Amino acid sequence: MLDLRVLRDAPDTVRHSQAARGEDASLVDVVIAADEARRAAISAYEALRAEQKALGKQVASAQGDEKQALLARTKDLSNQVKQAEGSAREAEEALTVVQLQLSNVVEPGAPVGAEEDFAVLEHIGTPRDFAAEGFEPRDHVDLGKLLGAIDVERGAKVSGARFFYLTGPGALLELALINVAVQQAVAAGFTPMVTPVLVKPPAMEGTGFLGQAAENVFHLEQDDFYLVGTSEVSLAAYHSDEILDVADLPLRYAGISTCFRREAGTYGKDTRGIIRVHQFDKIEMFSFCHPDDAVAEHQRLLAWEKQFLDQLELPYRVIDVATGDLGSSAARKYDIEAWIPTQGKYREVTSASNCTDFQARRLGVRMRDGDRTTPVATLNGTLVAIPRIIVAILENHQQADGSVRVPAPLQATLGTDVITPR
Repeated sequence: MLDLRVLRDAPDTVRHSQAARGEDASLVDVVIAADEARRAAISAYEALRAEQKALGKQVASAQGDEKQALLARTKDLSNQVKQAEGSAREAEEALTVVQLQLSNVVEPGAPVGAEEDFAVLEHIGTPRDFAAEGFEPRDHVDLGKLLGAIDVERGAKVSGARFFYLTGPGALLELALINVAVQQAVAAGFTPMVTPVLVKPPAMEGTGFLGQAAENVFHLEQDDFYLVGTSEVSLAAYHSDEILDVADLPLRYAGISTCFRREAGTYGKDTRGIIRVHQFDKIEMFSFCHPDDAVAEHQRLLAWEKQFLDQLELPYRVIDVATGDLGSSAARKYDIEAWIPTQGKYREVTSASNCTDFQARRLGVRMRDGDRTTPVATLNGTLVAIPRIIVAILENHQQADGSVRVPAPLQATLGTDVITPR
């Protein structure tokens, strides 16, 4: 939710942001009009309340006919106050409805455009030349079968398309990745959290996932619960309606959870394998920090993501996501994309988003700094999303005989440095 003062003082900034996102810039004027209507309704209510209070004092000292006249006026005024109070409440609700439709203001410097208009910030590592090594790389599905690591057929049999089993070394790879990620997060000062995967509507709406992203959210209508698509939701709502001490900031959490996504609108995309699935496990970094430190914190989250991928010896690139591809809560987002040899392209494996104070305003997360109480900033960054990282490991570290070299940090959990075909 945007600060109304920004809308009043710099409406063109918000209009330009909406346009850069490819969203409706005229919504800014709708919100401004709703804000003016709300303030007028509140002003009318307060004027009547002031008159009501003053009249109450006059009644106390009046006598005879004067008192009767004042009492009659008091009764009439009481009805007007109730009506004005109702009008003010309705105006407040109407403002909230339209205000929630506005996305966060994009950060200056973010590349403007659609999904394909991202800017590449850097390349790390060099993709292998399998032709020079004398063999054609297998994709992760074939490798998964060969190694006894991934079973998509039985996943589909039991649960349908876009579900899978990790078996044997595949399951051990997941456990190893989680262990390494948690250890890194703890060393960096994050508190590990196993988070709820079912949340109430205010948590989902507060983080901005019931707007443009609603089509990808699983909703359990009978119980009015939502299944989270990321532990960002559970972590952002953790301090909802709380006031944090500025001296305690930043508060950093690493959420460990299963995630669920409907993948609506992706018919025909990534139907083979485990790149785009309905259920997966993920570790998400989340930070509550002072708004003045949000840009620097964003860079720190990105650095921790790069640190994790560097350990896995994967070639990747970092991109600055274009404004039209930002989620509604993000002011700026960096993605890391790992090289997938059999696809001949980079695919997203992590994201890091600066949501400024947008989510905090919706969730009521504030900080006390002396006598002032203001919203904090929230940021999130994926440390590891299991399926896509497993895809990248299998394909990038495969060998001609179908075996896969295990990156050093994962070897202890797997008990080997090479996964061999069954």
